[in-house]
Amino acid sequence: MRGLGPGLTARRFLSLRFPSRPPRPPGAWLSSRPAAAAGALERAMDELLRRAVPATPVYELREKTPAPAEGQCADFVSFYGGLVEVAERAELLSRLAQGFGVDHGQVAEQSAGVLQLRQQSREAAVLLQAEDRLRYALVPRYRGLFHHVSKLDGGVRFLVRLRADLLQALTLKLLEGPHIREMDGVLKSMLSEWFSSGFLNLERVTWHSPCEVLQKISESEAVHPVKNWMDIKRRVGPYRRCYFFSHCSTPEEPLVVLHVALTSDISSNIQAIVKECPPADPEDKNSISTAIFYSISLAQPGLQGVELGTFLIKRVIKELQTEFPHLQTFSSLSPIPGFTKWLLGQLSSQKEHSRSQLFTDSEARELAELTGGPIAETLKVFLSGSEWAKSEKLVRALRAPLMRLCAWYLYGEKHRGYALNPVANFHLQNGAVMWRLNWMADESLKGVSSSCGLMVNYRYYLDETATHSTSYLGSKHIKASEQVLNLVSQFQKNSKL
Repeated sequence: MRGLGPGLTARRFLSLRFPSRPPRPPGAWLSSRPAAAAGALERAMDELLRRAVPATPVYELREKTPAPAEGQCADFVSFYGGLVEVAERAELLSRLAQGFGVDHGQVAEQSAGVLQLRQQSREAAVLLQAEDRLRYALVPRYRGLFHHVSKLDGGVRFLVRLRADLLQALTLKLLEGPHIREMDGVLKSMLSEWFSSGFLNLERVTWHSPCEVLQKISESEAVHPVKNWMDIKRRVGPYRRCYFFSHCSTPEEPLVVLHVALTSDISSNIQAIVKECPPADPEDKNSISTAIFYSISLAQPGLQGVELGTFLIKRVIKELQTEFPHLQTFSSLSPIPGFTKWLLGQLSSQKEHSRSQLFTDSEARELAELTGGPIAETLKVFLSGSEWAKSEKLVRALRAPLMRLCAWYLYGEKHRGYALNPVANFHLQNGAVMWRLNWMADESLKGVSSSCGLMVNYRYYLDETATHSTSYLGSKHIKASEQVLNLVSQFQKNSKL
C-alpha cells in the first residue's frame, strides 16, 4: 500500500481527488498480496478503527464527554485516502460497519426497561426518558466518527466521496449484507441533513462562468453528453439556462445540475434543443412562453438518494418566473431509460409459432415481411442495435405498437405500487403530469438504444403539483393526459401482458 505520508494534513488531502483505478473482484486485493502484507494491512485497519472510532459515552455523560482529538479523525481520512484499490476501501468499510455498529445488548436492555415501565403505568416523564435512552442505544458507533469527520475542513466532501465508494462497492458485490445497508442508510440520513435546502445555493452558469465550473458541468452531464466547448456554449447561451446547487461550504462546486430550454411551445425533439443553434442574441422575451427541463444530472454520486433534484426544479421555477413574469408553462423532455431492456424481455417471453401478445395480427404480418423472420426473434436483434432507426419503413411500422407498449411501461409497470421507470417516478413524485409521449424524439445512438428513440413530457401545472404529488405518494395514482391514457387503453385491448 502506498501511504500518503505523515505530513499530509486533512486540509490538503481533502482537496485531492481519490485515485481512479479499475476495480478488482472481491478478495483480489488480498490474494494479490503476500500473506504477510495482507495480514499487516488487516491489522493496520483494525488498529486504525480502534483509535479513530470514538467510544459511545454512557447516557448520563453524553453531553459532557469531550470530542476525540481532531488528529484521530484526520488519521482515518488520511489512511482511507491511501487505499488506492476499491476493494481495499470496501474492506475497511466492511470492518467499520460490522465492528462498530449498534450495541445489541444495550438495545435489548433498554427495550426491556421501556416495556417494564409501560406495564407499570409510570409517569410520562419517566417513560419518555427511558425511550430516550433506547434511542441513544440505537445509534451506531460509526455515526460518531462520521459526525466528527464532518467537522474537519472539507470533511463533508470527504464523506460524500466515501459514500460514493460504498455505493460502487455495493454495485460490484464487494460489499453486501444488512450491516452495510444500515451504514449506508445512516450516512445517507446525515448527508440529507447537511444538504437540506437551507444550506444550498442556486447558481447560474453562463459562458462567462469560470472555466473550472464549465468543465465540471460538462463532465457531470449524464443525460445528453457534451461533445465539445461549442456544445456547452450553446447550452448556456441565449434561450438556454443552466443552474446548479452548491453547498454553502463549497461554492462553485456543482452538486446537481439542471439544463433548461426557453421556447415558444412544449418541445417534442431533443435534437432541436441540444444540436440546433438557438436564435442569435439578444433574446426576445415576448417569444418565450415555455420552460423545458431537458436534463438533470447528479454531479456527486455520493449524494444518490438525497433529495436535491426536487428542490432544484422548484427553485429554478421561481427564478425563471422572476426573470419572465409571464412564463406559465413548465415541462420536462425526459428520456425513458430501461424501456428497450424491458421490451426485449417481453419479446423473449413470446412463444415461437404462437400468436403475438404484443402486436395486432396486421402489425405482426407487416413486421414479419419487413424483418424477414419470426418477429419476436428478429425484432430482438433489430432493437438491440440502432440501425433499424434508419429504415423509414420499419420506423413507420413500429410507431403504433411501440408507442402503446411504452405508454404501458411508463404507466402500468410498477415497483411497490409506484412507477417502475425511475425518471417517471421522480417527476410524478414532484407532482407533474405524464403529458405526452413523443415518437423518434431522440435519434441519437443512446436514445435509440435505451428507449427506441422515445421521450416523454412531464408537465408541471404549478397550481396542481402539490395535489398530484400527494395523490401519487399516498394512493399511488398516476395523473396522465388523454393521449397517454388512450395509448394505455390500446395496449390493454391489444396485448395480454
